[in-house]
Amino acid sequence: MGTLNMVLTIIQLLVCAALTLMILFQSGKHSGLSGAIGGGNSDSYSFKAQGKTLDAKLARWTKWTALAFVLLTFSLNIVK
Repeated sequence: MGTLNMVLTIIQLLVCAALTLMILFQSGKHSGLSGAIGGGNSDSYSFKAQGKTLDAKLARWTKWTALAFVLLTFSLNIVK
C-alpha cells in the first residue's frame, strides 16, 4: 500500500500544479468598469467565436483537471 500511496500522491501533486497554472493563465471574466457601462454585445462575431479561444480551452481543461484532482483525493483517502 505504501508504493500505491506514494504514486497517487505524486500524481496528485502534478495535477495540483497543473490546475494552479491553468487557473492563473485564464483571464478574468469581467471586463471591469468599461464592460459594466458598455455592456456585452452577444451578437458580435467575437462572442460567437469565444468557444475557440485559448481562455475557453483553458476553462474546459480546468474542469477536467479539477475532476481528476477530486478523484485522486478520494482515491488517496480510500488507500490510506
